[in-house]
Amino acid sequence: MDIEIFPHRVLGADTTEKLLNGIESLVDVKRTVLQGPRLPPEDPNEDPRYFDRRRITVNGKEIELKVKTGRIFVELSTEETIDEIKVICEQHLPFGFDINIGKYIRDQKTVTDNIKYGDADIPDELIGMTDQSAKLKDRLTFIKKDNEKE
Repeated sequence: MDIEIFPHRVLGADTTEKLLNGIESLVDVKRTVLQGPRLPPEDPNEDPRYFDRRRITVNGKEIELKVKTGRIFVELSTEETIDEIKVICEQHLPFGFDINIGKYIRDQKTVTDNIKYGDADIPDELIGMTDQSAKLKDRLTFIKKDNEKE
């Protein structure tokens, strides 16, 4: 089951970091996907007040935030976790948010997956996450839970 967390504002890096740490701490969360406008590459001439492309730490792993978070898709095992996610969102999103239940993350191999990987077996975490013209390491970051091996 998937949910969409739709904040009433676009999130900054600090809020995104706090929210992701709360969500990723839940055992039932399988995958989390951020969607939003892409942040420009670092520019030394840019005013730092408007610069959100930076490294954030989620579950102890440092990742580069490359988008301004507009929506968050979360793949869950059970519906009961939605109430826990609502509590986390209420803590970090005082300006409001909506949570919608639906199918947001692909779970079957796509045509793009076939173009990029052919008939090779790919891990479930990668299904539907590919861009045939991009390098995977530039677009995707895996954050392992404590109970998973690296």
